[in-house]
Amino acid sequence: MHPRIEDYALIGDEQTAALVGTDGSIDWLCLPRFDSGACFARLLGDEDNGHWRIAPQGEDGPCTRRAYRRDTLVLDTEWETPDGAIRVTDLMPQRDQAPDVVRIVEGLRGRVTVRSALRLRFDYGWVIPWMRRVDGHRVAIAGPDAVWFRSEPEVRTWGEDFTTYAEFTVAEGESVAFVLTWHPSHETRPPLTDPWEALRVSVDDWRQWAARCRYDGPHRDAVVRSLITLKALTYTPTGGIVAALTTSLPEELGGIRNWDYRYCWLRDSTLTLGALLAAGYEEEAEAWRNWLLRAVAGDPADLQIMYGLAGERRLLECELPWLSGYGGSTPVRIGNGAVDQLQLDVYGEVMDSLSLARTAGMSPKPHMWSLQCALMNWLSENWRQPDEGLWEVRGGRRQFVHSKVMVWVAADRAVRALEQYPKLSGDLEGWRALRDEVHREVCEKGYDPRRNTFTQYYGSADLDAALLLIPRVGFLPPDDPRIVGTVDAIRDELGHSGLVRRYSTDGAPVDGLTGDEGAFLACSFWLADALHLTGRTEEARELFERLVGLANDVGLLAEEYDPVAGRHLGNFPQAFSHIGLVNTALALFGGEQAG
Repeated sequence: MHPRIEDYALIGDEQTAALVGTDGSIDWLCLPRFDSGACFARLLGDEDNGHWRIAPQGEDGPCTRRAYRRDTLVLDTEWETPDGAIRVTDLMPQRDQAPDVVRIVEGLRGRVTVRSALRLRFDYGWVIPWMRRVDGHRVAIAGPDAVWFRSEPEVRTWGEDFTTYAEFTVAEGESVAFVLTWHPSHETRPPLTDPWEALRVSVDDWRQWAARCRYDGPHRDAVVRSLITLKALTYTPTGGIVAALTTSLPEELGGIRNWDYRYCWLRDSTLTLGALLAAGYEEEAEAWRNWLLRAVAGDPADLQIMYGLAGERRLLECELPWLSGYGGSTPVRIGNGAVDQLQLDVYGEVMDSLSLARTAGMSPKPHMWSLQCALMNWLSENWRQPDEGLWEVRGGRRQFVHSKVMVWVAADRAVRALEQYPKLSGDLEGWRALRDEVHREVCEKGYDPRRNTFTQYYGSADLDAALLLIPRVGFLPPDDPRIVGTVDAIRDELGHSGLVRRYSTDGAPVDGLTGDEGAFLACSFWLADALHLTGRTEEARELFERLVGLANDVGLLAEEYDPVAGRHLGNFPQAFSHIGLVNTALALFGGEQAG
């Protein structure tokens, strides 16, 4: 039986990351990048698909307690047993050359016998490597992958059933460290990592980074944890931020809504940039802006909704039939077929992000404005097309209202740039006309006067939580009766035990999929923002308090939440959820900060 999604904690080195369960098992790790094949894939299958568990011998259940060291990504997991107590400290040091996983076992009280079971399976649990001893280490090799495994001081290991076991006893004050290191199999072993030095440096580095956070309002710990999580989901060599660490964690247990989120979505760009800038992380914001510029460079007609970590465009979707899926949720997918969709909203998000970057005073890029002009020229000719919309629906293209609002945003930001920066040149009158025409059409065709709400798409009676962003992007002022009506309608019709669904899946053909999904956490943060903007700040703060309370014991949020079952759903941890937490905290409490 799988642990719950919220039973996992994250460790990472800003190029990849792992999930560690409350039972002391690392059940997900892709090496050497977030989007590489997993060498531990128990998360989406069973123990035979790879994992690494360290726990007291005979202890099959969860730990006694666990927590991150303050303001770090270093995880401490403790067990109390009849014989004593131990702590396992897990981390992935920021990478010098090769990725390492460091696990340090310390005796806290008495004498405890500890068991380590390492089952490496490359290519998402498909490939069993050949394991041999070399210079007191164990090395596992299969195809392009090589992993070295060692302990300090050395403890006896043995192989059985294609698994490497170790068993040892630690007394109070004693410690044993394990290091797992990956490298390409055609290269020589990288330099050895000192596990204790790696721990010291990691703690210092993370705390120095966290200290840069400018937010000092209520729930600061939750905000800092969300920012650390966003940093951990950043592929540092390029600045790209993956939507989540995982693939195929289900939006409905046992269902088919299982997608690969280990890529970078343009959808997230403006909200991410705003969160990083407002919290004081200008370097990370600029790295994300630069990734965005590189990714979208080229023919504007080819603009994609998502890209790979370095801006790769082909993210071919396929299924892994040998994995049984989390909780039996199949198929397990890698790649994402939505990459081929048309989503007009991304043009608005890119224009908005680059406008925000320019306003924030980021170092200018000489080609940035010419790229924006090319995007606007294409959009001016193509904005009337139906598209798949923000949520990547697979039920056919429609005239989605949110997409059209974001077309307006693109035109608005282009017009504002020309008005504010006289040195820029462009089609000012044409873009003003486009802005006015889109605004007029959305208000005529995307608004239901009988119910006083904007709708999901032209002519539809359905709603969409993305409409909560209309006042945020400036399409209409928050006190406009149509905005207040839309916020109320979404809360009433898409509300799910006080949280918010993205849209209705009950018989609605727009989705194109069977089954249901949970409340979408980012949308629930958007509701809090919209309530605040429309003057209902006390209600907004109550909702924010509840959302912060949904984070797991180490402060992490998944994509969705099932209020009935009381458990997390979807990929984990989800950048969009943590971006929502940061932005909503800044909106609600930013004005209360000291200094």
